[in-house]
Amino acid sequence: MHGTFARRTLITATALGLALAAAPATAQAQSAPGTNAPVRVTLTVQGPDGILFKGKIRTRGHDVTTATGGTHTCDGTNGGANPSAVPTPTAALDDAAHRRHFTWDGAWYASFDDYSVDTIKNVSGGASAYWNISVNGTPTPVGGCQFKLNAGDAVAFTWTAF
Repeated sequence: MHGTFARRTLITATALGLALAAAPATAQAQSAPGTNAPVRVTLTVQGPDGILFKGKIRTRGHDVTTATGGTHTCDGTNGGANPSAVPTPTAALDDAAHRRHFTWDGAWYASFDDYSVDTIKNVSGGASAYWNISVNGTPTPVGGCQFKLNAGDAVAFTWTAF
């Protein structure tokens, strides 16, 4: 009987030890801020004849709706680019357009899981140009719904001739 008691005590102590060891990790994971916390970025829209918009905007990843493309997620999880939602350049453009009362439009490409920005403030890329997206002076290697923005980033949509 003494051996059974010792085994139960050992099993109970081991289970309790494992539970206590896991508790701080669980508490820390729950208290960590979400990755999709709003960030403040500077957004510039440069058209063929000059700046169409420049200002600071607070943004986070969210669903985006365009007349041509419809409504789709634009939160950095697109195409598996990020494991969780994050602020993105296209979401920043969309937020600026809503808050500063200008329009933009883009087609949705399911194969890329992203928008193509086609028109901003009635300026279209057309057949001779496109809207290039850069962050901190570097063109993004992925689409505007896939690139993660950080606080203080400089985001630019620049009309670029072919």
